[in-house]
Amino acid sequence: MDMPTYTFRWITSVAEVSKPTWDALALPLKTPFLEWEWLRLLEESGSALPSTGWLPMHLTVWQEDALVAAAPLYAKRHSEGEFVFDHPWVDVAQRMGLRYYPKLVGMSPFTPTGTYRFLVTRDQDEIALTKAMLGEIESHCLELGFSGCHFHYVDPAWRKLIMPAGYSCWTHQSFTWRNRGYTDLDDFLNRFSRNQRRNVHRERQAMDRDGIRVRMLEGREIPEKLYARMYGYYLETNEKFGPWGCRYLTEEFFRLLPARFGERVAMCVADKPADSPEPLGMGLFIVKDGNLYGRYWGGVEGQRYLHFNVCYYEPMAWAIAKGLSTFDPGIGGYHKVRRGFVCVPNYSLHKFFDPRLRRIMEMHMDEINFMERQQILEINKELPFVRRR
Repeated sequence: MDMPTYTFRWITSVAEVSKPTWDALALPLKTPFLEWEWLRLLEESGSALPSTGWLPMHLTVWQEDALVAAAPLYAKRHSEGEFVFDHPWVDVAQRMGLRYYPKLVGMSPFTPTGTYRFLVTRDQDEIALTKAMLGEIESHCLELGFSGCHFHYVDPAWRKLIMPAGYSCWTHQSFTWRNRGYTDLDDFLNRFSRNQRRNVHRERQAMDRDGIRVRMLEGREIPEKLYARMYGYYLETNEKFGPWGCRYLTEEFFRLLPARFGERVAMCVADKPADSPEPLGMGLFIVKDGNLYGRYWGGVEGQRYLHFNVCYYEPMAWAIAKGLSTFDPGIGGYHKVRRGFVCVPNYSLHKFFDPRLRRIMEMHMDEINFMERQQILEINKELPFVRRR
């Protein structure tokens, strides 16, 4: 049987492909963050552009006039906004007198959810096409003088297709919650130890005592003015982290979000109706196919337990009521485990083109991953669940 003939085209904006053409590949995936509107919004709003250190360099694969595969990729001259903290490898490269930047990164920018993969139409041989794409990517990187290619927060099943091409797998930590058919939030909390269940009830009741209303809104229920306030909270939250903040999304991103991607947006809003219409705290979430993704949050200083209610308890209760199956609250924050989120591994894949640097990574990655897995086990010892006999 003759091998298919593919044409590779590199594009500097997802807008070079029509939305229906791109989304024919992206919509079947569980992740919303590789869809045309999301990636286009990042570009059009000035959030992911060369001026911010994210040069779109997407690979598209064609058979005649049909798009059969695509890979969202970005040329990077820094490692900010990736949430894979590769600074030790940057240091190793510098000590060896090697350039680390520019590099090529595959991910949805500023979005650490373990769902990245190539977009491939279902009527193709995914293994063969993936191999061809990796070959094209490596040739392109070598031609442009990139030090390596990196895929961040990948779909765990997809990584098995990539590693045979010489990629090292690096294990990281994330958190997740799964709906086991709970009738309501109290049904879930009944799994907790008595002490932690009491703590959670106290944190939830604090909102009522202080006259704070916490509610979820979705899609068209969300007034457009709340998007502007969410942008303000986004800035304030990142300011608290100083140089470790991730302030890339522009005001224009939040302005365009309701019209471009609003059907996938949910917000948790905390306010005091008797005092002021302005929210005391807000969380922005994205929803697709039974999966809830926590993205950004902000709130007033000094209001106890506001964060837990806006980011965890109310969205979790809403997910149960809606019959959603999973809730990804975002990375970081070991306090999540005491609220019932399980620490789970996520993965990034790395290939340096200099054989010396690649060999050093290969020599140490097993030990690094072992330590990460051990830490995940230790974190999960803090889960508040009562063991059933």
